[in-house]
Amino acid sequence: MAKLYRNILLPIDTEDETSSPTVLLIATELARQFGARLHAMTVVPDVGVSMGAPFSSANANKRLIGRSRERLDAVVGEKIPSDLTVEKIVALGSVYREILRVALDVNADLIVMGSHRPERKDFLLGSNADKVVRHAVCPVLVVRHPVPVTPWAVLP
Repeated sequence: MAKLYRNILLPIDTEDETSSPTVLLIATELARQFGARLHAMTVVPDVGVSMGAPFSSANANKRLIGRSRERLDAVVGEKIPSDLTVEKIVALGSVYREILRVALDVNADLIVMGSHRPERKDFLLGSNADKVVRHAVCPVLVVRHPVPVTPWAVLP
């Protein structure tokens, strides 16, 4: 029987520890079930771009990348079983663009990512998960974080 998934991309928001437990569990179980390689990644927004400056601060970016690499190492070390093959990737730039780029680079068969509760502005502009779903060349499994059932959680 051919493997359905060989390379699973797992984007992780290392700044929000509460956003990833279910996503990590699903991605690791799929990797284990299919004997797939897991590519855990995080994206550091470019300081120059995110601050609206016409240039990027190389030193600030280096510090942010180093900190993100440490956090990604910690998440992988604590949450992903050691029997799985994991490649850790830290990218710099736009979150959804870097996820799409890395998916192509690692020849991802599947992207497993979380989605934060959408804010009102997301219904017009779209979230990173939405952009990845619309533009990815492979299937994307979006894991919604529990949303309390309240009247304001429904579309207007």
